[in-house]
Amino acid sequence: MNATKDIVPNWLVGSPHPQISIGWKCIPFKVEFVVRRYLYGSMWRSYMKGQRQFWGITLPDGMREGQKLPNVMVTPSTKADLGMHDEDITAEAIVAEGLMTQAEYDMVADYSLKLFARGSDMAAEKGLLLVDTKYEFGKKDDEIMLIDEVHTPDSSRYFYADSYEENFANGTPQRELSKEFVRKWLMDNGFNGTAGQIMPTFPNDFIADVSNRYIELYEILTGEKFSAQPLPDTEEEIRHMVTEALRNF
Repeated sequence: MNATKDIVPNWLVGSPHPQISIGWKCIPFKVEFVVRRYLYGSMWRSYMKGQRQFWGITLPDGMREGQKLPNVMVTPSTKADLGMHDEDITAEAIVAEGLMTQAEYDMVADYSLKLFARGSDMAAEKGLLLVDTKYEFGKKDDEIMLIDEVHTPDSSRYFYADSYEENFANGTPQRELSKEFVRKWLMDNGFNGTAGQIMPTFPNDFIADVSNRYIELYEILTGEKFSAQPLPDTEEEIRHMVTEALRNF
């Protein structure tokens, strides 16, 4: 947040404790702004099913997973209510359905491209490629603000830059520093989030792999050693921790 606040105002006021952040309460737009530079994730899955038209851009046949797209693409989706799936939506439909005004959409789309450029530059400095990411925005009074998270492995996908060309040329899977490999594990084990499905239990070694990849990305991007901060054991202790942090803020 601090590395992008010169681009767009954001919700973060301060963080008085490693597990506590204080910020402005905003009214969110029910639209997520996904920005993509590579054919990957859900876009690749749609491409594999034969789709070629994406948000007004026609992709050619014969593209491969992880291939660089002709241009950076802003690909918005609806921000679904609890228990529902996000759905792709065009800029025209966003305005027509009253989710945003045209001026709001234009401003946020511009913010999204500038944020992606900043994130890509920061990733490149650490030897990474920012594959795609999503941004969320809201309004405090009449001011548009960036909300939620920015360029984390929960909202973004990264590749290692030094191995990308060789892996792509050889058809070797990229090492994913994101939650995409969690989605793939779930789909490989018959779970796709449809109603009535019971999610399979993650094996302990897979859980450890998830943690290790997130820590790996944290340490690469921040240049800092990850230090685990376990939560207090009881709700009373958590309340005390929060109260003390707020008192000293």
